[in-house]
Amino acid sequence: MKLTDTKLRTLTEPGKHSDGLGLYLEVTKAGGRYWRMKYRFAGKEKRLAFGVYPDVTLKAAREAATKARRLLQDNQDPGEARKEEKARVIHESRNTLEVVARDWLEHQRGRWEPVTMGRIQASLENDIFPALGSRPMATLKARDVMEAVKAIEARGAADQAGRVLQRVKAIYRWAVTHQRIDSNPMLDLVPSEILKPRTVQHRAALSEKELPEFMRRLAAYEGAPAIVLGLRLLMLTACRPGEVRGARWAEFDLKAALWTIPAERMKMREEHRVPLSQQALEVLDKIDAISGGRELVFPSPYYPSKPLSENTFNSALARMGYKTMATAHGFRALFSTVANEHGWNPDVIERQLAHKERNEIRAAYHRTTYMADRTKLMQWWADYLHAAGARKG
Repeated sequence: MKLTDTKLRTLTEPGKHSDGLGLYLEVTKAGGRYWRMKYRFAGKEKRLAFGVYPDVTLKAAREAATKARRLLQDNQDPGEARKEEKARVIHESRNTLEVVARDWLEHQRGRWEPVTMGRIQASLENDIFPALGSRPMATLKARDVMEAVKAIEARGAADQAGRVLQRVKAIYRWAVTHQRIDSNPMLDLVPSEILKPRTVQHRAALSEKELPEFMRRLAAYEGAPAIVLGLRLLMLTACRPGEVRGARWAEFDLKAALWTIPAERMKMREEHRVPLSQQALEVLDKIDAISGGRELVFPSPYYPSKPLSENTFNSALARMGYKTMATAHGFRALFSTVANEHGWNPDVIERQLAHKERNEIRAAYHRTTYMADRTKLMQWWADYLHAAGARKG
């Protein structure tokens, strides 16, 4: 005879009280009342526990028993299925987005410069972890990440939104590879289908006719000497701002007038050799008095083990009156424009800018023959800048 709620409320007799189809309530001599289900699988008698009455009601116990019988019909052992589900829940709770993301960051540490690592980590800590970091990766849906990314875009940081989306997708790919999750629900997230289209804005750059006035303002600028010298070296070498800010003294051979930037610090991950003009050597001689005993040529005044911050040069340009008119990266465009207009070989200019040559034979030629031409080019450029600064309005 099946059990009823009325009978269960008054049931005190020790023993097994059947509800049918293997489900029963076991009452102990101490008064405990436990739901159990007896079943057979692969010729062996087994039991399942469904909890304690009345915390687990008669209705809930019957539903659990029905679910177990369905598994038996599908030739699955409900006891083993329960163990697997428990293991899955534990695995997912241990593999939250933040936990896996930090493991991914650690895995990438050897590939990135410390400043790059810090920037990527900060973007996740600021824009992803607060909303999604504590949730198991396997339970997150594509729409959860999409909403987080669109929130970044909504505050006017569209570029950051795109970068964060790509980082989250990379974390999910890594998680699948390393068996932290079974599948990747973020595969179909495409930036162009989520974020609004933007008009590409090229970095502001000075024109050739504005150069004399700029050189005079730079000479008169009363900012920190290291920043002024950094801007000068940036112009004299036509390197990227990050390459200058992160320069190490060990990279310079002053006797050979050569700066060798290792591949790991280059955008294209190829070593770049920069011939140094006489003016560039003079800049390095001056900065040596400030940072000569340290690893970095341009260390942060607040954290000497780290380079100048990413916005240092552009902030200085803004204080000089060039906000929206010039950027640190724009000096490369200025160099390219002026050198091309004065008839220098475009291949030599492109190689000096460390632009990637897709043709392997031409790339090898650029690395060898063009070094002498680039040395002449950079001395000409340094002399040109000097002359521009001496030119009257």
